[in-house]
Amino acid sequence: MARQDEPRDEMRIGDTERDAVMVALHDHFAAGRLDRGELDERMDAVLSAKTRGDLRPLVRDLPAPTGLPEPDRRAPSSMEGAAVMFGGPWHPAWQEHHRHMARRRHRHMARGHHRHGPPFPAFPLLLAVFLVLAFTVGPGAGVLAVLQIALAVWIVRAALLAFGARKSGRST
Repeated sequence: MARQDEPRDEMRIGDTERDAVMVALHDHFAAGRLDRGELDERMDAVLSAKTRGDLRPLVRDLPAPTGLPEPDRRAPSSMEGAAVMFGGPWHPAWQEHHRHMARRRHRHMARGHHRHGPPFPAFPLLLAVFLVLAFTVGPGAGVLAVLQIALAVWIVRAALLAFGARKSGRST
């Protein structure tokens, strides 16, 4: 049995973990770090791996990324295992997604796209229109009027967004 470096090395793995290590091995093969024989040998071992400890020796001599999650150096919480297993905030994919979204938000704000003031209160206004029309003309007319107003607002907003996107596309 392979030497266990961390307590989590005894944790059983699934296809997701095996796939991540196989992708990393293919990348290292493409970079010339492994020859075809080494790749085939390691791939067979990955497919038969049962725990993280079984995977760790297969990528120990390779630089990152190895497909294994990076060891967490902070104090573990009681929910950490479940969060990593189910893709929670400690999972590498979750962290990469949040880094990507932060970069995207930063680019969006740098281009001057930001809102001023609170969002448009569409639902309360449409509800008020519906209630007024439902009690004066009838509920059917109220529903149709609300749908027509919502469609008109949607069309105007789509046109403004399209015009704004085209305008910002020309300036860059």
